[in-house]
Formats: sequence, structure tokens, C-alpha cells
Amino acid sequence: MPRAPRNLRTWVEIDARAAKKNYDAFRRLVGRRVKLWSVVKSNAYGHGLYAFTKLAETFGVDGFCVDSLVEGISLRKSGIKRPILVLGPTLPALFNEAVKHKITITISNFEALRALMRARRVPEFHLKIDTGMHRQGFYLEDLPRVIALLNASTPGIKTLLKGMYTHFAAAKDMRDVRYTEQQFKTFEAAAGILNGAGFKNLIRHASATGGTLLGPRYHSDAVRVGIGFHGVWPSPELERQLGKKIKLVPTLAWRAIVSEVKPLKKGDAVGYECTARAPRDMAMAVIPIGYWHGFPRALSNRGEVLIRGKRCNVLGRVSMDILVVAAPKGAKPGDIATLIGRDGRARITADELARHTGTTAYEFLTRLNPLMERIVV
Repeated sequence: MPRAPRNLRTWVEIDARAAKKNYDAFRRLVGRRVKLWSVVKSNAYGHGLYAFTKLAETFGVDGFCVDSLVEGISLRKSGIKRPILVLGPTLPALFNEAVKHKITITISNFEALRALMRARRVPEFHLKIDTGMHRQGFYLEDLPRVIALLNASTPGIKTLLKGMYTHFAAAKDMRDVRYTEQQFKTFEAAAGILNGAGFKNLIRHASATGGTLLGPRYHSDAVRVGIGFHGVWPSPELERQLGKKIKLVPTLAWRAIVSEVKPLKKGDAVGYECTARAPRDMAMAVIPIGYWHGFPRALSNRGEVLIRGKRCNVLGRVSMDILVVAAPKGAKPGDIATLIGRDGRARITADELARHTGTTAYEFLTRLNPLMERIVV
């Protein structure tokens, strides 16, 4: 049975051994010549920005990717020394902070590029190329103007361009790589244009977890692995196709204490709007978490948690800070409820909860409240 840390009502556990197994799986996949970057944006996909990043650094990742400069600076202040790349936009007013903390930024539009050229202090940067995702990035036809602006800038700025990258929109199925292949060919064309203009030795990267799993063609000089390091597959198709060859182990467990156990009589209503009634005389368990913590209201009357290794149905509405479930035999206050993870032979996954709520494991995990303590076990 899981054990509760002292003085915590709810917490998130990160399994260090599972995380290391996932790192080893991706390192074997890409080899030593390809840089293996850990994407730790959005609180490390809900796994804890500081807890997981420090763990990943001990494994030997080559660098980290974040969404914002704020995340990057926080990592520097926490002691992270390895390279950090900001994938999202960085306000020109913060360029000096990027230089100060040795953080590489992304330039993905002409306004940002012109601001960079006007800046007194310029950080190292990568160019984002839009090859078909149609979000951030320069189009292929924009590159002659980009090159002209860089050539017109001071020589020092040109030397600070260190890399170029893109992002795949549909790298989710080994049997259908048509769009990914189309994007990759566009990216290679962009690399050829920049190389021909004298911007040589730029580090090229295109693949997140999905593209990395598709194979070495898409590995380029570096890969950006996010959800895969946490043992979550980016798509059910890739899990079916590769799950026997590549073993990914979920690293996250979310647990809470049982704060009360009390009897219900047959017909007693439970929770807001009285949407559930006890089908028989039974016991109920109160768990002090709710949708504020990341257990969605959509799981009202349909979700399950684990107590004493048994699946326990959610009774009534999920409240902001309270969850009520059917209590198993012998349950008592102080028992541990597992919202995500394993208890004995029973297990609840983020993918399972995501399916019940009509979303993805990405969204479910990143919505786990960042104020809950993350503990490496």
C-alpha cells in the first residue's frame, strides 16, 4: 500500500527509476551523436518543473526546452547549468535577461527579428520555420528576406544564430507519414537555403516525441522529447506499433489521503444537486481534492480512484476541493487514495482518465495543480 508523506493531504510522486528507463529508451533510439533535449514546459507536463528537470539533468540530457523565458530563468536560479532553449516568444524587453542567464531564444517572425537587430544586447537564438503546422515560424518564401536582414545587421548578430527548427503537426502514426515527410522536405529545403547563404553549422531539430519515435530520418541534429520521458505515448497508434519494441514506463502517481469514512443508507443523496444516491447501505470515503487540484468535474459519477488496491466509484459531483467515493471494505481515515498510478495490482493511467473526459493525457497531466508538491521517489 502507498505511504503518505508527512503533513501532506495530496501530492504527486515522480518515479526516478521509471524516468531513467524512459531516458535510456530514447538515448538508445537516437544514439550519442544526436542531442537529446528534455522539454519541460508547462511544469514539465505536470510532473514538476524543478523536480523533474533536476532529475533529468542527472541522467545526462543535453539540454532543456521551455515555453517562456520566465521558466528558463527559474531553472537557472534553481541551479540548472545545461543549455536552455525557449520555444515560445520572448518579449524584446527581456532580451537582456536572456543574455544574462545564457538562455537561447526563438525568433519566429519579422517583428521579433527587427527587435533583435535593434537590441543593445542580443542573446543566442534559433529560427523557427513553419513547414505546415501554421503556428509560429517563417515560411520558406520568407527566408530570402530573413537572410537579407541578418546580412544587413552587425556581424555579431549573425554569429549568435545557432540553430533552426520546425514542429511536426501529425507525427502520430508510422503507417501514415505523408504530412510529416512533406514538412521534413520543406525543412531540409530551408536548411539548404540558409546553408547556401553562409549560415553553416546550424543545429537542426524537427522532432518532438512523436517524430523521434518515427525513426532516425527525422532525428536531424537534436530531438525534443517531452511527454515520452514521462512514459506516456503521444498517440495510441504509436503505442500499438512500437510498444513491443520500446518500453515506456509512466513516471507519475497522484495520491491523496482519505480524510473521512462514514456510512450511507440506501437512497441517501451525495454531493451538489443530489446527482447520486446510495444504491444500498454502504460506506463512503471523503478525499480532500477536487477540480481545483486537477480532477475534472467531468468525472462526476463516472470516475474511479484506488483505495486499498480496489477501484472505487466516484459518488456525485466532483467539488472544487472535495471528492466522495464508494469506500472499500476496511477503509479508514488516513488510507491513501490513488488518483493516477498503481496500488497493488490495480492501476489508473492518465490516458484512461483522459478518455473518460474527452481529452488527451497531455491536457490532463498539465492541468494538475502546480501547487501540489512533486516528490521524487
